[in-house]
Amino acid sequence: MPATTIDVRYQYSIEQEVELIGAVQNALVSAFKIPDDDCDICLIVHEPHRFLCPPNKLHPEKFTRITIDCFVGRTLDTKRNLYLKIVDNLSVFGIPKDHIKIIVREISTENWGVRGGQAACDIDLGFDIQI
Repeated sequence: MPATTIDVRYQYSIEQEVELIGAVQNALVSAFKIPDDDCDICLIVHEPHRFLCPPNKLHPEKFTRITIDCFVGRTLDTKRNLYLKIVDNLSVFGIPKDHIKIIVREISTENWGVRGGQAACDIDLGFDIQI
């Protein structure tokens, strides 16, 4: 049930945007073992002057930040696997590995309202977050 935001400074085609979202979703499904249809991803395209990046980047137009809000519980190895899968999946877009920043913010299940206003801690999510 992660909620993910992808921030970019580059104007991709519509087809590329769909593929980029799919590449991040694929990494989440693979690493976090969420259901294939558990998709909550927002792609935001910024004008470069509104989304600054470190000045040492050789291709600043390709700087990409991915923020993932998810439930507490995944191990460090699971998160490492996610990071590597995202970077690998985004390489087909010509995004250099060192131009990708991934931020995982963990939120306890009692602080996440789902399925008609229920606390996530009160329901069967249908997948394990202790991986």
